[in-house]
Amino acid sequence: MAPRRRTRLLALPEARWALASVVLFLLALPVYLLDASVWVWGPLFAATYVTGGWEPGWEGLKALRDRTLDVDLLMVVAALGAAAIGQVMDGALLIVIFATSGALEAVATARTADSVRGLLDLAPATATRLREDGTEETVDAERLAVGDVVLVRPGERVGADGQVLEGASDVDQATITGEPLPVAKHAGDEVFAGTVNGTGALRVRVHRDPADSVIARIVKMVEEASRTKAPTQLFIEKIEQRYSIGMVVATLAVFGVPLAFGDSLQSALLRAMTFMIVASPCAVVLSTMPPVLSAIANAGRHGVLAKSAVVMERLGQADMVALDKTGTVTEGTPRVTDIRPTPASGLDEDTLLALAAAAEHPSEHPLARSVVQAARERGLTIAEATDFASAPGAGVSATIVGSTVQVGSPAHLDATGRPGVAADVRALEDQGRTAVLALRDGAPAGVLGIADRLRPDAKATLAALTELTGRTPALLTGDNERAARQLAAELGITDVRAGLLPQDKVAAIRKWEAQGLRVLVVGDGVNDAPALAAAHVGIAMGKAGSDLALETADAVVVRDELAAIPAVVALSRRARRLVLQNLAIAGTFIAALVAWDLIGTLPLPLGVAGHEGSTVIVALNGLRLLREAAWPGEAGRGTL
Repeated sequence: MAPRRRTRLLALPEARWALASVVLFLLALPVYLLDASVWVWGPLFAATYVTGGWEPGWEGLKALRDRTLDVDLLMVVAALGAAAIGQVMDGALLIVIFATSGALEAVATARTADSVRGLLDLAPATATRLREDGTEETVDAERLAVGDVVLVRPGERVGADGQVLEGASDVDQATITGEPLPVAKHAGDEVFAGTVNGTGALRVRVHRDPADSVIARIVKMVEEASRTKAPTQLFIEKIEQRYSIGMVVATLAVFGVPLAFGDSLQSALLRAMTFMIVASPCAVVLSTMPPVLSAIANAGRHGVLAKSAVVMERLGQADMVALDKTGTVTEGTPRVTDIRPTPASGLDEDTLLALAAAAEHPSEHPLARSVVQAARERGLTIAEATDFASAPGAGVSATIVGSTVQVGSPAHLDATGRPGVAADVRALEDQGRTAVLALRDGAPAGVLGIADRLRPDAKATLAALTELTGRTPALLTGDNERAARQLAAELGITDVRAGLLPQDKVAAIRKWEAQGLRVLVVGDGVNDAPALAAAHVGIAMGKAGSDLALETADAVVVRDELAAIPAVVALSRRARRLVLQNLAIAGTFIAALVAWDLIGTLPLPLGVAGHEGSTVIVALNGLRLLREAAWPGEAGRGTL
């Protein structure tokens, strides 16, 4: 991956203002609690109000100009109202909470933008263009035009989408398709910008403008999805407008009506300010945040990072799950799964594996590394290879203890014409394995099967997700149809979409959404990023996840434990139930205190005590999700 280009935290004005308000509040709080002179803590609290409150206040005023009233403006007004009747510290705390929340949102937005920009670094800055006379010139990749011919040397990144004219090589195109193994490329095959060439040289004719390459379209899709994805608001925000307008109108009425009937200005103002305090949505806001934030903290302790409270709410709303294959439900690393010596060779499994590993040891191909790793895991001695040679897309040959050993593609080594081998190759490929043939002195020695292995908890995770959502998850992968179908059969998945490019995954998600489904997408690669952005909620596997996937996703499974996904979905649903409980508690308190203030005479200290008491109750109720027991266990995921 390209180096990450991160926006500095304090480069964001929201972060600077929030930090200033927090520091000022922390300076003011101890001297206020120690009953120091108002001339000491007063200016500090005033500065807290200014630094933390001017930005949400200004945004609220601009919204008001557009005839929209939001809770941010009401919170600033409520904070000022609290200060006006002596509750200076409470108002300052409210300001700090709102400023910090805005800063966190700005940081998340900036980091996602950084990652999208960094994706452009996957495509090389320059390319080697071949002139008509056969000479070479180095040009900026963005200057390549359709019809140009470029030379891609071993180990280089392809500069543009195009078609191979000459040469053969293995190309790692995991960034585009998610396939776990490099793909053999020969004349006539398509290659993509940003993919990594293997050991052979390729001559490629550009057939797509660099601005329209697949990697560039991934960037555009992520940006578009991030902009157009309708923000799912927290429950209380859905009634924000009505509540805000109603509270303002009611406060003015509580102030104006008694005044019109002869009440004194001081009495009417005191009643109105008391009404504003007891009717302010502080307890209602806290009804939502503590359960959700507690759920976020608990999930974080168990290796799931939800990026916001909105994300935690969305997780519980999902009623459809779509999973990537490579690196998500599989480990993402090819491993030797089968060792089949031919009877005529006289070799056993260990001897065949040691022979193949000795020939493959000098190679850098992922299949070769998996063979060598398998031999090491068995504690086998790997002999030294001489006369090593490698043919891109075909295999390797070497001299091992006086014998010529060839290891490579069955098609290249003519497996069909070798008795006892073709059946093994066909059986392995029918199981979704990659078959590798080994020859010793021209005679078949045996066949190795290599595949990407399922994660140990994959089956249990799919069963839990099926129970939670009421439908079996779907598989979306850029891998080939046969490998995808074989893996899906192991997991019991019936809805399989294979050979997909990033835009195809997005199209599948849009289709499900058009049917009224809220889709949870789980992936790990660059090719999954547009789908993660377009989905109702996206989760990235953190261990091997690309930077773009990690930044685009709404949540990250840091420890790569698939079982954490149904657990966090269940935790989100429990948090939502606690939110509803808290809203009922807060609503009851507000209704009782408001009725007392309107019908009788509610003393201001008692109103403040009742308001703060309801706030404490809902906060403590929400904090129950911080307990270790709140994390859904293996047996209870589907019931929470």
